[in-house]
Amino acid sequence: MARAKKTAAAAAEVKEVKEEVKAEVAAVEEAVEAPAKKPAAKKAPAKKAPAKAEKVEAKEEVKAAAKAEVFIEFGGVQVAVDEIVKNAKLTVGEDKDVKIYVKPDESKAYIVAGEESVAMDVYFC
Repeated sequence: MARAKKTAAAAAEVKEVKEEVKAEVAAVEEAVEAPAKKPAAKKAPAKKAPAKAEKVEAKEEVKAAAKAEVFIEFGGVQVAVDEIVKNAKLTVGEDKDVKIYVKPDESKAYIVAGEESVAMDVYFC
């Protein structure tokens, strides 16, 4: 008997939640349809647009200032990935696109530039 009461109460709660959801959906649909039915609104003065553009530029500057540094650590020693890339570019040439495969256990970096492949020492000491 107790189980039937709990089930009935749960069913009532579910029904109540469904009604609330339907009401919210109807409100959202009305809000979406309402702007489409209204006549064209007056345009805002042009003074506000540049202010927003300045804010966006300021945010972009902040994002551009963020920097990430990546290190490979092996045997308690760190080597910066930027250093490996710089040395790889010097090895095969600055103007080539490179793929670098680092194997810390061998203390080597394998560089592939086009059809050329080269092994380079990376010192984890």
